[in-house]
Amino acid sequence: MFPAYITSHFLQQFVRDALAEDVGEGDHSTLAAIRPEQESRARLLVKGSGILAGIEVAQFIFKQVDASLQITFEKKDGDLVKQGDIAFVVSGSARSILTSERLVLNCMQRMSGIASKTAEYVKLLEGTNTKVLDTRKTTPNFRLLEKWAVKIGGGENHRLGLFDLIMLKDNHCDMAGGIQQAINRTKDYLREKNKKLKIEVETRNLEEVKEVLAAGGVDIIMLDNMDLPTMQESVKLINKQCLTEASGGITKESLRDIANCGVDFISVGALTHSYQSLDLSLKAF
Repeated sequence: MFPAYITSHFLQQFVRDALAEDVGEGDHSTLAAIRPEQESRARLLVKGSGILAGIEVAQFIFKQVDASLQITFEKKDGDLVKQGDIAFVVSGSARSILTSERLVLNCMQRMSGIASKTAEYVKLLEGTNTKVLDTRKTTPNFRLLEKWAVKIGGGENHRLGLFDLIMLKDNHCDMAGGIQQAINRTKDYLREKNKKLKIEVETRNLEEVKEVLAAGGVDIIMLDNMDLPTMQESVKLINKQCLTEASGGITKESLRDIANCGVDFISVGALTHSYQSLDLSLKAF
């Protein structure tokens, strides 16, 4: 099932733009070497271990290139795979399969790498009430597929962009003249525009947490790059008046200790900027 933000319009535009970038005026290697009537088949081989993601995207790409291509799936998004597994078999026009190959692999390898890393972080939080969030540290024009991969891996999406949640980070507050001023102007803005957006404010220390609580009307307080004692004290002070998110310098080693501070969320930029792609290969047979 596609997330709400993965629409047919988005996928069509994404595939169209990606193919235009890759194919340009024509896939001359394929056009030169392969007869127009040649039919073939290929299978997607898994060459590593992890969580598979991008199966649905692959199907969409193949069908956009050539609606007559047939795909038989052996695995689905979210499946744990290992070296030697076959994810799917595609059959039909050899030219169409070859032209689709690299875009399919580029998407699936990256999405599977993100899903695998996310699943690793989620597993480390088993038994706690803390959830893993992604961030906006994504690849331009590939963000929605990266965020979809996070979901496939068991994580949660934060905001999709600048438009669907107000996040007042340190620069916003500093440039606005302080936390109080930034929050007050935000409330005025939302009233003026008649918008109902949640407000999150980044804090760097206990004093800033107190400022946010004094201003009121905030949905989430981000605890940024805090040491564990300060984070524990902040969570205690907030006392569920709003949600809490730990962020900044998160590692696998620190994840569990941070969750034990009682935060609701831990946001991890590394999910989408420091993952290792899952090795996949499309081979004719």
